[in-house]
Amino acid sequence: MSDLKYEKLFYHNRPEKGSKFIDGTYRENENQEVFGVGFRGACQIPGSGANIGGGLVRDPIFIDPYPHKHPSDEYLAFLGPPSDRYDFDAYIEFTLGLGEDAEMYVIDRPTIVRIPANMWHCPLNFIRVGKPLFFQVSLMQGGFGGTYLMPEGIQELAFNGVIDCVMDPNKLCDACQKCLTLDWRK
Repeated sequence: MSDLKYEKLFYHNRPEKGSKFIDGTYRENENQEVFGVGFRGACQIPGSGANIGGGLVRDPIFIDPYPHKHPSDEYLAFLGPPSDRYDFDAYIEFTLGLGEDAEMYVIDRPTIVRIPANMWHCPLNFIRVGKPLFFQVSLMQGGFGGTYLMPEGIQELAFNGVIDCVMDPNKLCDACQKCLTLDWRK
């Protein structure tokens, strides 16, 4: 353990594995490799109020098939690759709203979307990816999750990807959200 007082404010990113349902907890992209980096909020930096993830999307991928909403604002960025964020060659379908209020949008140029707190959104489908594009998700809450419309009905779900538990280093995170109570100063 270091004597540096601000060390807990740093998270050194590591690659994540794909995701799936584990013990009743939903984890996305089970069968697809994740090309990116992720910061999962308070489970990686105690006291954090944000989740930020992103990376290069190189192939078509269907992300978040289930409509859901979060209690905090979320931002999605769709940009060309780091070499030229305006060199965009993709066709993406993204739905905002639910039921009669649902509207499907096509993203075919560099775009940033604000999803206000408690707004239903998804599915999100990267149908055609002609060139790699940078995709970033920023959710302004300490743990990832919200209210999901699953095939079985509406459920409250939380997930953090396949990462180590900050409370118990001998197990994987099960999104219990106990880490949301941690303070970086302790």
